Amino acid sequence: MKTMDMLNAHPKRTSLDLTVVTECVNALVECADVCTSCADACLGEEQVQTLARCIRLNLDCADICQTTARVLSRQTEPAPLLLRAQLDSCAIACRACAQECEVHSEMHQHCRICRASCLNCEKICQETLSRLSEGSRTSLL
Repeated sequence: MKTMDMLNAHPKRTSLDLTVVTECVNALVECADVCTSCADACLGEEQVQTLARCIRLNLDCADICQTTARVLSRQTEPAPLLLRAQLDSCAIACRACAQECEVHSEMHQHCRICRASCLNCEKICQETLSRLSEGSRTSLL
């Protein structure tokens, strides 16, 4: 709710649907939080060495999601190519993290939760990317 309120309060308006932006920003922030929590939970596991790649991808995904949320929420003079590249990179990071969490999901509930969040975030990034591409053809952004 606050994300939409803030986007609506901005004096500069993009032609991009703010509902789409809000949904994506919220999914990105949630995924970043979940990935950070999963990395921390992995560090608490007894065989932490076997989770090194998972921890790394969790942290990378969290950072990329946070950055993407920040870039996407800015409405003043957006750079469509940068937004597309950032969303594409984020979808790739989410996919990689989800795939790694899948490896550990039978043993660790936190990895199951993280996988689901990453898959959701990847999907929403792809949908937003598609809308950006559609919008650029019709001068929406």
